[in-house]
Amino acid sequence: MITEREEVARALDAAARRWPEDRHHRSRLLIRLLAEEHRAVTEQQGRLVAARRAAVTRTEGSLTGVYGPGHLADLRQDWPA
Repeated sequence: MITEREEVARALDAAARRWPEDRHHRSRLLIRLLAEEHRAVTEQQGRLVAARRAAVTRTEGSLTGVYGPGHLADLRQDWPA
């Protein structure tokens, strides 16, 4: 159950303009709004994942040869036991 506070009422009124066939059915409008937001969030997450993968691909191998053999072992010598 959702209380129709001011911001919810504004969202439902906007949804009623978007989907006039459901303007008298606030619960249907709410379901449509939820479905649209779910779609938008899912698409945004997909774009973020794609951007991260592209960044990894773009920078892949850029540090090759920077750290020589035994570099990690040398660092660990300074660590407390």
